[in-house]
Amino acid sequence: MNSVEIKKIWDEVKKELKSIVPASTYDPWIEPLKAISFEGNQFTLISGESFGVQYIKQTQYKNILEAFKKCLNQEIIVNIEFSQEYAEKRKEELKKIKQKEQKIQQKEESEKKAIENNSYLCGANINLRYRFDNFVEDDNNKMAKRTAMKVAENPSVLYNPLYIQGGSGLGKTHLMQAIGHYVIPKKKYKVLCVKTEDFINDYINSTAFVPNKNTNSAMNKFRNKYRNVDILLIDDIQFIENKKKCIDELFNTLDTLYNANKQIVLTSDKLPKDLPEIPKRLRTRFEQGLVVEILPPEFDTRVQILKNLAVEKNVNEVPDEVFEYIATHYKDNVRELEGAFTKLSAYAEIEETSITLEFAKHVLKCEENTNKPSIDKVINTVANYFNITADNIKSTSRVQNISKARAITCYIIRNYLQKSFQQIGEALNKKHQTVMFAEDKIRNSIKKDKSLKEEINKILDILNL
Repeated sequence: MNSVEIKKIWDEVKKELKSIVPASTYDPWIEPLKAISFEGNQFTLISGESFGVQYIKQTQYKNILEAFKKCLNQEIIVNIEFSQEYAEKRKEELKKIKQKEQKIQQKEESEKKAIENNSYLCGANINLRYRFDNFVEDDNNKMAKRTAMKVAENPSVLYNPLYIQGGSGLGKTHLMQAIGHYVIPKKKYKVLCVKTEDFINDYINSTAFVPNKNTNSAMNKFRNKYRNVDILLIDDIQFIENKKKCIDELFNTLDTLYNANKQIVLTSDKLPKDLPEIPKRLRTRFEQGLVVEILPPEFDTRVQILKNLAVEKNVNEVPDEVFEYIATHYKDNVRELEGAFTKLSAYAEIEETSITLEFAKHVLKCEENTNKPSIDKVINTVANYFNITADNIKSTSRVQNISKARAITCYIIRNYLQKSFQQIGEALNKKHQTVMFAEDKIRNSIKKDKSLKEEINKILDILNL
C-alpha cells in the first residue's frame, strides 16, 4: 500500500480518536504520530517522543485498536515505535512553528503599541521605528546622536536650531524623528515633522489662486500649522534652495519659533556654508545653534546594525560571516545595508531555507555589483549630461529638461542598479509612486523614441553599464 493510502487511513482513524480522547492527550501524543507502513494486518506508527510511545501504549492503545477496527472493519495489530530521525525532524518543525508564533505575537504587540501611540506619533509624521535605542552609535555619529538626545531631553535649552548634516542614508532622519519619538509620548510638547518638499507644497497650495478662495485664510492656516508647535522637525532643508518666496516664509517661520523659545531641528546632506543659493540671513540662522555631522558607519557598526535588524525582524541563527559579508559590500549607506538584509531574509523565508554565507552570496551577488556605480554617481552623471546639477534632479522643479533628467535617473537606477522604488525615492527625495511613474514613462518611451534611447545609451556608456 502506498504512502498516500496509508496516510488517508491514519487521518480517518485520528478523526475517530479525536472524538473520544481528551484533547490534553490527543494533541501532544496522538496528533504527532506518523503512519509509515501497512503490511498484512500490521499498521506501523512512529513517534518522535520515546516517553510518548510508552504513555500511548499504556493509556490509549485499546482506543487506537478500536478506532482502526471501526474504520477498516477488521482487527489489526498496531505497532508504535520511536524514531530518532523523526524526533529530529519533528524538533525542527516545532521550532519553525514556534518562530512563526513568536513573529505573530511580536507583530500583534507591535501593532498594539503602534495603535496606542498612533494619535501622538502618526499625527506628527513620526516613524515608529526611528528611536534612539535602535540607533547604533560609533565615533562617526556619536556627537550627532548624543546631541539629539540632549535636545530631546531639554528642548530649546541647549542647541537651537540643531542642524544635522550627512550623506543619504546615514541616519539623519532617524535621529531627527527619534527626538519626536522620545518627546511625544510624554504629551508635553506639540511636535511637527515634515519634509522640505511638503513645506514647499503646503506654501504653494496656500498661495495659489483659486476662484472664491480666501487667500488670507489659507495663509493663516499654513502659518498656524508650522508656527503653533513646540518642536519643528524639517528633513532635507537643502531643497529650499532657489525657492525665494518659500525661503522668505521659512525664515519668518524659524524666526517666530526661535523668538518663542521653540525647538527647531533641521537635516541636510550639505553644511550651511555649502548652500550658496540660500540667503546668508537664513544660513546664519541654521548655524546659530549647533551643526553636527554624520559620517558613514565603521565596519563593526555596520555589523551591529545588521544584528539589531535581525533581532527586530525575528530572523534567528544567522552566522556572523553573513553579517560581515553584507557589511563588507555595503559601506556608505545604512538604508542599502538594511535593504540587503531585508532582501536576504525575505528570500530565505519564501524558500524556507536557513541563511548561510553561500545563500547570501547567491541572493545578493555582491561581487557582481562591486563595479557598479553608486546611486549618487548615476545622479551626478545624468546631471552633467544635461548641464544641470544633482540638486536640480532632487528638486521639485518641473522644468522639462530637469524632469526628463530626473525620469532617466529613475530608469537607470531601477533597471541597471536593481534598486527598489523606495530606495530611489529616498535618494531623490521623491515619493514611491512618483518614481514608479517616471521609470514607467521612460521604459515605454524608449520603445518609440530612438533619440531618447540613444541619449540613455550614451549615459550608460559613461557609467560603464
